Amino acid sequence: MNTERYHDIPSAALTAREVCQVLREVVLGRRTMTRVGNQSWEQLYACHFEVDVEGWRITIYNDCDELDYCERCVSPDGQRWEFDPGDRTDPIALLSTWEHQTLERMLKAL
Repeated sequence: MNTERYHDIPSAALTAREVCQVLREVVLGRRTMTRVGNQSWEQLYACHFEVDVEGWRITIYNDCDELDYCERCVSPDGQRWEFDPGDRTDPIALLSTWEHQTLERMLKAL
């Protein structure tokens, strides 16, 4: 007999596709993105850059002024996605070339 209770089961993790969809909605103007912290994309240059997308906290890696990969995402309800070097699926990699370039321009403008 299984005695696990529902509150003992961790909340479902986000998928890379779900995080990608949030980023895609930013690119398409359906969601608003703001930077977290005082430093701009240019000031960080090669470091993690955190943004807020209507309650979604997304950390993106700025690799020498280029959008590289998503490090982590926490949804408003606390679900998480985190980068795993062994997993080839990254939300940024799921974006089209145009979406990637547009998101990079938007990050630089924050």
